[in-house]
Amino acid sequence: MEQTLTAWLLPAITLIAGIAIGFLLARLAPNAAPTRNQRQLDDMQNRLDAYQSEVVSHFNTTATMVRKLTQSYQDVQEHLADGANRLALDELTRQRLLAALHADDTEKRERLTPPKNNEMPKDYAPKSADVPGMLDATYGLKKQR
Repeated sequence: MEQTLTAWLLPAITLIAGIAIGFLLARLAPNAAPTRNQRQLDDMQNRLDAYQSEVVSHFNTTATMVRKLTQSYQDVQEHLADGANRLALDELTRQRLLAALHADDTEKRERLTPPKNNEMPKDYAPKSADVPGMLDATYGLKKQR
């Protein structure tokens, strides 16, 4: 009886040990060698991070350029105003030059007005009451005299 117990106990213990070792290897193996999906996911994440960084860089550069453009515009305005003050022959000419220079600042732009009625546009041409419509039996036929 002891032999049959050993004959069954030894394979059962070996089976349980093999399952435990296999489970541990399966848990550790994917972390050591990433799967194809994990590599693709990492690649996509790296590409997304690079894209986001490029977008931030682009808008920072654009903001800097707009700031420089605004400063250049202000410098040109000051230069023209100074030139009008120094180079104008008389006071009337000077006032006209300065008024023309600042006309863009004070001029209000005309705003678009919305349509007066809120009726949806029609997908057909309106007709007068005495003309038959397309669904009329006599539509397109010439009148006989």
